Amino acid sequence: MRETLAVCGETVGLGKAAAAKPQNLLQANSANILFVGSPDLCPDGCIGKIFCPFLISMANTILIGAQWGDEGKGKIIDVLTAKADIVVRSQGGNNAGHTVIHRGSKYVLHLIPSGILRRGKTCVIGNGVVIDPVALVAEIDGLRELGLTIGRNLLISDCAHLVLPYHRLLDEQRELRQDRAIGPAYGDKAARTGLRISDLMQPIVFSKKLQAKISENNRILQALGAKPISFHLVNKSYLAAGERLRPFVGNTVVFLHRALERGKEILFEGAQGTFLDIDHGTYPYVTSSNTTAGGACTGTGVPPHRVDRVIGVMKAYTTRVGEGALPTEDVRLTQMLHSLGREFGATTGRKRRCGWFDAVATRYATMINGIDDLAITNLDGLDDVDPIHVCVAYRLNGKPLNVPPSDAVQLANCEPIYEEVRGWNSSTHSARKLSQLPLAAREYVRYISKLTGARLSVISVGPGRSETIIL
Repeated sequence: MRETLAVCGETVGLGKAAAAKPQNLLQANSANILFVGSPDLCPDGCIGKIFCPFLISMANTILIGAQWGDEGKGKIIDVLTAKADIVVRSQGGNNAGHTVIHRGSKYVLHLIPSGILRRGKTCVIGNGVVIDPVALVAEIDGLRELGLTIGRNLLISDCAHLVLPYHRLLDEQRELRQDRAIGPAYGDKAARTGLRISDLMQPIVFSKKLQAKISENNRILQALGAKPISFHLVNKSYLAAGERLRPFVGNTVVFLHRALERGKEILFEGAQGTFLDIDHGTYPYVTSSNTTAGGACTGTGVPPHRVDRVIGVMKAYTTRVGEGALPTEDVRLTQMLHSLGREFGATTGRKRRCGWFDAVATRYATMINGIDDLAITNLDGLDDVDPIHVCVAYRLNGKPLNVPPSDAVQLANCEPIYEEVRGWNSSTHSARKLSQLPLAAREYVRYISKLTGARLSVISVGPGRSETIIL
């Protein structure tokens, strides 16, 4: 993380020392701190060689899910945006949902970054996102009805690809899992036949390309036994949505780089989770984009060396929606959490499968993403669970494994090796400091942090902003 120290009323970033060229510039040997100006003359009241103690974090942060999605990223992002200037979405589509509870109101966001809930923040939908423009307009209208201002605080990349009605129908006809057409949209992108926001901003160009694509896909749909799509209806609705979105569209790469030059703090908002990544997830039960930290760079145009830290969000237990292996799945834990009204999908409302904390998976996620800090959510979900089981290794064909196998069948055949820890049998909702948690709860979060291999920084004990412990 880059840090600067405000000295004698000035602040200079380490990356800009050469450009600043102050007359009296000293660099501390080990503290990564720059002292600027005369130490004898400080307009803020510092005297002699005592420098101003205001340390400013200049962190550009990637926040990702360290499990199978639904880790509570929306709440953690909402908390972190208090210090961020810009919040960027880099991948996925409106199949992902972030739920944020604020002042008794529930906000479910699909495409718009969670920073939209705070004043003074700019939200960016990057080039790596696939956008259904009709759905995005509906989301904007819905948020405005809730009293939120959406104007110059939202930017959309002109390079983002479009999700179109035939993508959704192809998903349905191929009997794929409910992915809201995201897979076929990314498929067109990879095949270099997709339509982008930049096309939508040129009505004549868009209509010509759309007609060719609908003609092509109608033949496929008819072969699959589905009804053809009306070009005129789709063209009309998408062009209308495009006009509504026009004020927000531009080159977001240039915007982000100029923001970096001005020292703005950027938060990259991940959607879904590490093990849904197209390359590193539990293939084929994955999404169609890179949900890991690297996807934040390719999906926004911000280079890796401008990222300062990666925060991994994980539940105090494990959940997953849909098919695919979940080695620590436990029926009794699932039933208990569902009976509490927990673990239902923000977008689909589907019941999530639940299991014990999987340290094998989260340790691997730390490796893939380069996770520096951990945010543990839903600790309160275990308030009445005793004992608690933690998976510390797998066993496959009699042999222990410390990393998950890449083959889906092998992963499904893995037997979790558990360690048992005591529960705390009391509510954690009111805790606002680590010391206010029950002793057993403190020991538990420290234990899973140690197993994961990253620094524990945030603990969530409820859905609201205030129900958060910052370490």
